[in-house]
Amino acid sequence: MPPSIFSIRLPLLNSPTISMAAKQYQVDLTSTITPPIYISTQTLHSLLTHKSLITHLQSALPTVSATIQSPVRQAHQTSPFSSLLLMPSWSLSPALPYIGVKLVTFHPNNSTLNLRGVHASYVLFHSLTGQTLASIDATELTVYRTSCVSALASQYLSRKDSETFVMIGAGSLAPHLIKAHLTVRPSLKRVIIWNRSFEKAKTLVEKLNGEGRLEGVCLEASNASLEEVVRLGDIVSCATSSETPLVKGVELKVGAHLDLVGSFQHSMRECDDEAIRRGRVFIDNEAALVEAGELVGAFQRGVITRDDIVGDLVELINGEKEIGRRDSEEITVFKSVGSAVVDLLSAQLVYETRINNQNSSLHV
Repeated sequence: MPPSIFSIRLPLLNSPTISMAAKQYQVDLTSTITPPIYISTQTLHSLLTHKSLITHLQSALPTVSATIQSPVRQAHQTSPFSSLLLMPSWSLSPALPYIGVKLVTFHPNNSTLNLRGVHASYVLFHSLTGQTLASIDATELTVYRTSCVSALASQYLSRKDSETFVMIGAGSLAPHLIKAHLTVRPSLKRVIIWNRSFEKAKTLVEKLNGEGRLEGVCLEASNASLEEVVRLGDIVSCATSSETPLVKGVELKVGAHLDLVGSFQHSMRECDDEAIRRGRVFIDNEAALVEAGELVGAFQRGVITRDDIVGDLVELINGEKEIGRRDSEEITVFKSVGSAVVDLLSAQLVYETRINNQNSSLHV
């Protein structure tokens, strides 16, 4: 992990409190304050890869997640069909001197306008001084972090010999989920994209083929029934805003891994109760227990209880409780709703990579 050292000027240089804190946080008090930087989508693409973020989360989450404070996200209904989410977090560790907040708008009807349904901005502050360090276009950062969390869980839960990846949904998350899962499961040889609009699925296939980065992988859009497509998947990933179950548990093949990304409200469901009943269920964090429609509904209907949830992402990484995939025949389910902790770690990687690149260019 790159060092977190920043240059600032504070007025109270003789204050023992400031001096001690500055030493603890490795802050240079003799330099000038640098203005906040803006990291656009284009710049973010030059700083981040799915592999680098997966590696960072795998190493950082078990180490620092316990030191990050993350209140329950605030969700405000801005219209009958849209909402605003606020996701703050801050670190208590000198090794991670950051405060961050993500502002997210959710407008699911944007698909009719050929626009993304989710837009976001992330603001990063220094936790000692409160100085604004960066403003990041978090629309793209969010799809990176969401797909990388999904793939990181798959690394522990999907079969190592998985060959067919089914992508349900063809929105902005879909290409990232495909690339992230291929990063951790190079055994995948076939990717099938299913969307309610076959044309959108076809367009995504054409786009990915045009990028020429997925050599050796057969990409196809399917206009078959969803039931037929689900039966083919060794890994089935859903990224939709559906309020009616899409994946029927009875259709999941033996040994399949089901990845549920889209829902974050009680009214949203991407799979039915049978999928939850058949699978060993894992979550990204505890918020999924109270936010995910698939789980909240299953608890209410007595399909499973909270005690049936096997573990979370940090426990998967740490190998706690002998969790993870146990054999090649069991069905596993991973439900993620996102977290401000992962947002902060993702913003850290982007910001520190940007600063390191900038410093390196000054010494060339």
